[in-house]
Amino acid sequence: MRQLALLFALFVFMTSPLFAADESAGDSPPAASAKRGPQLGEEQVQRFRLGMIITAQGGPCKGIIGTAPMPTDWPEQTVEIVEEDVSSFVDSVDYRVVAGTVKQMCVTVKQLPANEEARALMIVEVRRNALVAPDETDIYKIPEKLDRTFGLFLGASPGIEARNPKIKKLAKEITADHETAWDQVRALYDYVREKVEYVEGPFRGGLAALRNGKGDCEEMSSLFIALCRAHGVPARTVWVPGHCYPEFYLVDDQGAGYWFPCQAAGAAAFGGIPEHRPILQKGDNFRDPERPRESQRYLSEYLTGAGGKPKVKFVRELVSGAGK
Repeated sequence: MRQLALLFALFVFMTSPLFAADESAGDSPPAASAKRGPQLGEEQVQRFRLGMIITAQGGPCKGIIGTAPMPTDWPEQTVEIVEEDVSSFVDSVDYRVVAGTVKQMCVTVKQLPANEEARALMIVEVRRNALVAPDETDIYKIPEKLDRTFGLFLGASPGIEARNPKIKKLAKEITADHETAWDQVRALYDYVREKVEYVEGPFRGGLAALRNGKGDCEEMSSLFIALCRAHGVPARTVWVPGHCYPEFYLVDDQGAGYWFPCQAAGAAAFGGIPEHRPILQKGDNFRDPERPRESQRYLSEYLTGAGGKPKVKFVRELVSGAGK
């Protein structure tokens, strides 16, 4: 009887939420299902100073609202605010999540006298893991049914022309001779890296990169994401300081889903990535509450206010860790 009780207790523990993947969210821990999906690699710990310094120029200012992207938790990243520096003129510092994938710092200053300074700075500790591609890849499939939270990762986004007839036709042609979902996505990835030369310049979108045969990390990522979406594979942009890369979503033979990163520009990496810069946001189609009229592919820093001319310095700097 004692042995049966121990076996039952072990069964309950192994089937608890600690081991169960969150299929609806799609961002379950990489090792949630018997080492399936990308695995956590080497960890780096870094501290960053983030926030903004607002100065009232040309007279007193009022109704100031400033927003800035903040790193947040992902399966490969954990974030903790370890120090706060908020001046007396700041009325509130709040945080909100936009579209489920972007965390914003929101700073409110109701009144700021002429030539005075409102400061809201945070030191955050970011623990970021590299991701290692899985060894077994033929178990992954293109998902057939997904909840509505994946809608943004299957349709068109600014500069990601997933519904363009040329993109759709090309995706079909590239994947035609490949049997497994993994090999099909890999073929799309290889095509982008072979056909698009890395050249820095203003953002023109994935279709322009295809036509011109050149583009930087944003264009190359956008083209790969557009081809994935045209093929029915959810994909999105991952933004880190000074760079971006794509990730795609597949499910295994048990129905558990995983996001896999790849490096569109730079050293080749598919299904895993040796990246330690903090993830600022994931996604590429947002409606900013302060700028609701136009879709944003990246929620950048923003300031609005009335009265004089509020001047802002947005801060994002490495305090300690790699490179210090």
